[in-house]
Amino acid sequence: MAFLKSDTWLDLLKHLVVIGVVSLLLLFGFFFVYLPLTTNHGETIPVPKVTGMQMSDLEDYLDQRDLAYFVDDSSYNAGIRPGTVLTQDPKPGEKVKEGRKIYISVAMKNPPVIKMPKLTDGSVKNAQMILKSYDLVVGSITLVPDLAQNAVLKQLVGGKEIAPGAPIAKGTRVDLVVGDGQGNQEFPVPSIVGMPADEATTLLAGQGLQVGEIFYQPAEEGQTDGSVVKQRPEAVPGATIRTGQLVDLWVAGQAPVKAVD
Repeated sequence: MAFLKSDTWLDLLKHLVVIGVVSLLLLFGFFFVYLPLTTNHGETIPVPKVTGMQMSDLEDYLDQRDLAYFVDDSSYNAGIRPGTVLTQDPKPGEKVKEGRKIYISVAMKNPPVIKMPKLTDGSVKNAQMILKSYDLVVGSITLVPDLAQNAVLKQLVGGKEIAPGAPIAKGTRVDLVVGDGQGNQEFPVPSIVGMPADEATTLLAGQGLQVGEIFYQPAEEGQTDGSVVKQRPEAVPGATIRTGQLVDLWVAGQAPVKAVD
């Protein structure tokens, strides 16, 4: 009876060893034979450059290379043909497995519609920055008499005013009407001939005018050095000038010598 019991344990041990060996072989085959064959383990291909291509040509092009694509974004650009691939991920040259999807963004056919921003009451420089940030095009800038210098007075599309918040397509041209800082106020040209140049410039500034060029010439008989002997525009009857305009002066005598630092 003792002999039979020993044989039984020996047979059981043999069976366990066989089961262990078979299990190891199965695991080895699964991880090192089956998986590599089914997943192309270790086999990679370089990603081709697809930016600049048309999306209509992309499917056949990638099929030949055992790759696929997925459109995950789109944007509008008036200078780019609709359907053009703009970006890709992974980048060209990166190594990927066969069947990998390349994520792309493409150029839209129709521009998206946005809300028109408010440009009036701000500076023309600020308006240009806003239009650019909204992907709108800065059109013509027309200066009109207004004391608000460089301020946007009107925003126009196609010659008609467009209100803030109105729908507008990206890429639309927006024209601006801007104040010239001079206004419509007109008054007779002040006469400054015969006045000392410093008093003349003070008078002009007090009336909202600017001194233009100053020309010096030798004093003639009866003229005082440093006095204004001629002006442009001339103060003739009926002549008018607007706020902010320039007045050129001719002064008798030599130009003052500038101090040297």
